[in-house]
Amino acid sequence: MAWIFLFLAGILEIAWAFAMKESQGFTRLVPTLIMLGAMVASFGLLSLSMRTLPLGTSYMIWTGIGAVGAFVVGVWFLGEAVSVQRIIAALLIVAGIFTMKLA
Repeated sequence: MAWIFLFLAGILEIAWAFAMKESQGFTRLVPTLIMLGAMVASFGLLSLSMRTLPLGTSYMIWTGIGAVGAFVVGVWFLGEAVSVQRIIAALLIVAGIFTMKLA
């Protein structure tokens, strides 16, 4: 169950990062509220996962899901630039997450 909580926390991290971007510096109410709700839920689920999982593993996977997910959302939905270097960086993060899970 801890892994499910951790995965959902990572997905919510992507959601709050996207909502933060959409809030335009907290000047738009609805995205700001979505961001706050997703943040609270993400931290709550991360906390639940840490009851069982080690700190280093859970935090690294949570931030990795958020970082790679935010990169994908930025490219897919916001038209952000794609370069070989950015793709390699995202793949290295995924490789790190995979290696941490195996350890």
